[in-house]
Amino acid sequence: MAGVGAAVAAPAAPRAGASTVAGDRAQVTQIERQLATAGERIQRLVAGYDAVELRKERVDALLRHTRHAFAADRRAEAAAAAHLRAVAVSAYVSGGSLRSGVSLFGAPGSRADLASVYVDVAGGALQSSATAFQVDRHRAFVTAATLQLEQSRVTATLHELTVARRAATAAVAADQSMLGRVKGNLQALLVAAYRSQQASERAAERALALRASAQPVVPPPTPVATPAAPATAVAPGSYANPLRAVGGLTPERIDQGVDYSGYGPIYALGDGVVLSTVVAGWPGGTFISYRLTGGPGAGLVVYAAEDIEPLVQPGQVVTANTVLGTVYEGPDGIETGWSDPAGQGWTMAHDYGQFSGANSTAFGANFSQLLQSLGAPGGILQNDPPTGALPPGWPSW
Repeated sequence: MAGVGAAVAAPAAPRAGASTVAGDRAQVTQIERQLATAGERIQRLVAGYDAVELRKERVDALLRHTRHAFAADRRAEAAAAAHLRAVAVSAYVSGGSLRSGVSLFGAPGSRADLASVYVDVAGGALQSSATAFQVDRHRAFVTAATLQLEQSRVTATLHELTVARRAATAAVAADQSMLGRVKGNLQALLVAAYRSQQASERAAERALALRASAQPVVPPPTPVATPAAPATAVAPGSYANPLRAVGGLTPERIDQGVDYSGYGPIYALGDGVVLSTVVAGWPGGTFISYRLTGGPGAGLVVYAAEDIEPLVQPGQVVTANTVLGTVYEGPDGIETGWSDPAGQGWTMAHDYGQFSGANSTAFGANFSQLLQSLGAPGGILQNDPPTGALPPGWPSW
C-alpha cells in the first residue's frame, strides 16, 4: 500500500475571487464536484480499511494459534523426555525388566548391558525424539516469523489508510466550510442586487411623480371615487398568486411541487400559521411551511423552499398579503407545493411514495393547477399523466 497518502490527497479548495454572482456560482459548482469526488474517495478508503482490518484479525488469530501450539509442543517434549528417562532408569535399576517382567530386549543381561541399554534409550531414543522436535519447532518458528512479518505489514497498511482517510475527511470539511461561505456570499450578493434594483425603481417612481406634479392639474369632469385597495391586497379567507411580485419568474418542472426561478418577494397563498422556515437537507436549507386556516384548502400545509431568504418565523400568523421571504437567483431556484401535515421537510408526494427523483407527481400537478387558477404560470410536466393519485376529498382547482 505504498503511496496511499499521495493517492488520496484531497484537492485544494478553490481560492476566492472577486465577489460576483457568476464567480460565486461557478465556485459553488466546483466545490460541489470536489465534495462528490472526495465522498467517493472516502467510501473507497473505508472499504479498503475494513478489508485490511479483517485480514489483520485473521493473521492475529493464526499467530495466537501458532504460539499456543508451539507451547503445547514444548510441554509434550518435556513430558516425553521425562517418560523416556523414567523407562531407562527403571530398566537399569530392575536389571532389564520393563513391564510385567518382560526383558528390555527379550532376555536378562549383565549390568553393563543394562547400562548400555540405558545409554541407548536415554541418548539415542531421546536424541531422535529431540531431533524430530527440533524440526517441528523450526517450522513453528518460521511460521510464527512469517505471521509476525505479515502482521507488521498489515498494521502499517492500516496506519496509512487511517492517515489517508483523516486527510480526505479534513478536505471534505474544508470544502463544506468553503461552500457555506460562498453560498452565503452569493445569497448576500443576490439580496443586495435585488434591494438595489428596488431602490432604483423607487427612485425612478419618485422622479416620475415629481415630473407629473409639475404638470397642470386638470379637474376631472366627474367626482373622484374613493381609491381602491392596493393591487396586492387580498380579502381574508381568499387565496392569491404567491408569485405575483417575483421578477423574471420562469416556470420549470413539476415534481414534488412546482419549480421556478426568479427574484423578489414571495407571498403566502392565503391565511395560515407558519410551521417551519429552515430544514436541513433542502438546498440552501430553507423550507418555509405554513398551515392554511381558510379557503378550500383549510388544514392543508403549503411549502416554499430552496433559494429563499426567510422573513417570517414559526408560529407567525400570515395572510395572502404577507411576504414569506425574498427569492434570490441562487443555484437551485425555488420549489413550492403541498407539504405533509408536520411541515418539517417532507412532502405529500414523498409520503404517498409518488416521487422517484425527477418525475411529476399528482400532488405537484395539483399545486400547479392551483397556481394557474390564481394567475401564475404552471409548471412543466415531466410525465403525463403524473405519477400517483390524490387522496379522496382533496381539493381541485
